[in-house]
Amino acid sequence: MAKKILLIEDEANQRILYTETLEKEGYEVASVSNGEDGLNLLEKKDFELVIIDIRMPKMSGLETISHILGQRKNLRVIIYTSYPQYKQDFMSWAADAYIVKSSTGLNDLITKVKELIGEPKG
Repeated sequence: MAKKILLIEDEANQRILYTETLEKEGYEVASVSNGEDGLNLLEKKDFELVIIDIRMPKMSGLETISHILGQRKNLRVIIYTSYPQYKQDFMSWAADAYIVKSSTGLNDLITKVKELIGEPKG
């Protein structure tokens, strides 16, 4: 059975790209555009990992992480963002990884996903 990832990303094109990339690697991906929708989906389904952006409408990624870890302390979280300055924010320390989007960022993301939850069908 494929390992399940929840992707929370407000930019539609990026959400599609990341979803397709992770699915090609063999992961099962559910994607939503904001933290509120992500939290609602987490109440209904189990995931091994959450990949989340920081700057989003309705609820920031850091605020969403706080809620996620309040519900599921053992859920792995990767912050994947264009904003390196948030790495110093105390709440970002709760994440298992902080990756800055860049030309190599998607490869870094795949590597970190495999490191945190293993190969897709494991």
